[in-house]
Amino acid sequence: MLFRKKMPRSCRYCTHGVAVGEEQVLCVKKGVVSRDGGCRRFSYDPLKRIPPRRKALDFSKYDKEDFSL
Repeated sequence: MLFRKKMPRSCRYCTHGVAVGEEQVLCVKKGVVSRDGGCRRFSYDPLKRIPPRRKALDFSKYDKEDFSL
């Protein structure tokens, strides 16, 4: 998803936008807009995307014998 050719338009990932709070983006072209909005001047910036964190591994189902040789 990070480097897809067809990225869905969202102002939070646009090169022209800067985040202002949680729900708004300050766009150079359109002014203050919703972060889920998108316009025809959308240009994807992969550095603005924050990937979801991985789930922590659960080792509680293993015991010490599983890790010995």
